[in-house]
Amino acid sequence: MPLPMIVIGGTSSKMLAQDLAQELGAKFVQASVTRFPDGECYVRIEEETLDDEVIVVQNTHPDSNLIEMLLLQDAAAGLGARKITTVVPYFGYARQDMRFKQGEALSAKVMIDILGLNSQSLVTIDVHKPGILDWFDGETSNVHAAPCIGEFFAGHGVDLVLAPDEGALERAKEVARVIGADFDYLEKTRLSGEVVRMAPKNVDAKDKISLIVDDIISTGGTIEAAANQLKILGAKSVTAVCTHGLFTRNALERLRGCCGAVYSSNTIENEVSVISVAPQIARSLRGQ
Repeated sequence: MPLPMIVIGGTSSKMLAQDLAQELGAKFVQASVTRFPDGECYVRIEEETLDDEVIVVQNTHPDSNLIEMLLLQDAAAGLGARKITTVVPYFGYARQDMRFKQGEALSAKVMIDILGLNSQSLVTIDVHKPGILDWFDGETSNVHAAPCIGEFFAGHGVDLVLAPDEGALERAKEVARVIGADFDYLEKTRLSGEVVRMAPKNVDAKDKISLIVDDIISTGGTIEAAANQLKILGAKSVTAVCTHGLFTRNALERLRGCCGAVYSSNTIENEVSVISVAPQIARSLRGQ
């Protein structure tokens, strides 16, 4: 696709939006956003015109960020943007891709539909259910953070990259490929009604510098249990990293108690979001 010329940043993922503009060699514009006392959002893009291709970068979680995204799209369209590409670093409601019970809302499709009202292209990063992008009436791309995570840890002596379950093995494999390390997934074995053992399926963790890689860390319960088990198995050290660091319920504090370090990408800005996924987004936008 032709290279968009202007990157518009919302109030979430500000650093990612700036990084992306730098990667693309594009102009960066930080939108002016105000929250009124009643909670309503006011958005203004302080440009005379946007007679060009525009990339809008903004999370859709929590709900207030979704409203801001829709207003940013409309503001860009109102200034004459010829094409709007929507980059959603963390896509809210991606888990609800089916009506599991009668009467439920198909939340993921609703979000996709409304994001397409003023956008011709949609980019997500490690979206929880990539199949939801099929509902978007336009160009789509789901960017993987694994190469950026691998590059961040390259040269840091990681011996073993682990996925928390078999379903996430491909992510661990890609990170390990960049680092040049072994990879495996953690298998759960129920020892009793209350005791569950987690251990690498095929690789011994003893004396290994281990890295657990996940897409989302929310409460951190799975990572905490895995880190504790790896230490019991003799791992030399355990580090946790994820694409989307939600870190609810004091998760970050608890994980620091069992992991040597915790990191996340900058899709959600927090104190450990030090890995920029802008290079991978830029490659996708360039069609590489």
